[in-house]
Amino acid sequence: MNQDEGIQLIDYEPTAASFLEEALAGLRKPRKTLPCKYFYDERGSELFARICELEEYYPTRTEIAIMQEYAAEMAEAIGPGCAIVEYGIGSALKTRILLERLIEPVACIPVDISREFLIRSAKDLAAIFPKIEFLPVCANFSEPFDLPPTKRKSARAVAYFPGSTIGNLMPEEAAALLKNMAKTCGSGGGLLVGIDLIKEVEKLEAAYNDGLGVTAEFNKNILRRMNRELDADFDLEKFGHLAFYNSGERRIESHLVSRVDQSVRLGGETFAFREGEAIHTENSHKYDVDDFSAFAAEVGFRAERVWTDPGRLFAVVYLQID
Repeated sequence: MNQDEGIQLIDYEPTAASFLEEALAGLRKPRKTLPCKYFYDERGSELFARICELEEYYPTRTEIAIMQEYAAEMAEAIGPGCAIVEYGIGSALKTRILLERLIEPVACIPVDISREFLIRSAKDLAAIFPKIEFLPVCANFSEPFDLPPTKRKSARAVAYFPGSTIGNLMPEEAAALLKNMAKTCGSGGGLLVGIDLIKEVEKLEAAYNDGLGVTAEFNKNILRRMNRELDADFDLEKFGHLAFYNSGERRIESHLVSRVDQSVRLGGETFAFREGEAIHTENSHKYDVDDFSAFAAEVGFRAERVWTDPGRLFAVVYLQID
């Protein structure tokens, strides 16, 4: 636990050793992978914030519009006196919209893997909402973690998971996370979650292949981090960004593709890449509302309300814990 200018931080930030272990495990696979959570150091979080402002990237502005129009209804569904547990706070704009509408919220517990970005966002929100207790937790939220105790007792704990981040998880990982959320929030709690809906392929693929190349830089940030933090020797210019829609899996896949035959060293091992060989770095699954509700029901959630935009590009779903 750390104190940072009035912000009490609970710190479960992944260590360099765990980063190295996961990176080596992924690169040893016949089809190489890297875990997308390691995109997010301070620079990676800033790059993602830029992605959210791009013309091609519709999810953020669409979700914000939904929040602006329906946050009061969401607050009514959540009820008074809640503690909000936000999974992946990012720039906190959507959090601010929700907190402005909530009825006498007791606490906000933002959880993020990017320590510096988390502290900055928590400080900014605490200055705007002095009556709400902020207890940031630096952690990989895909793993179980303990919530800090709040000064005032809350009526219920409600998880907030915006941005369709749940789509980055494989179905079994998403199910495990939902189970953890249900356990964390407990009986009577809830989950407010954003999901990106299935739509035409051209719009989906454009959102992950922006003309300015910001998404490509974001994808390569994991290699940049490995060079800096794990003493790897990736040549970023020798890898290209590739993102496409896999219709069979209903997901966008992001890859880093080797432009040449090359070798890279990491953790005392050498990894050979053929020209055209890819490292699978991220998935972004797309959903049908009914299918998602049925999926959530399998792990203890009951869909109560759904809000979407006129074009049905995106949805925000409120689920109650049974």
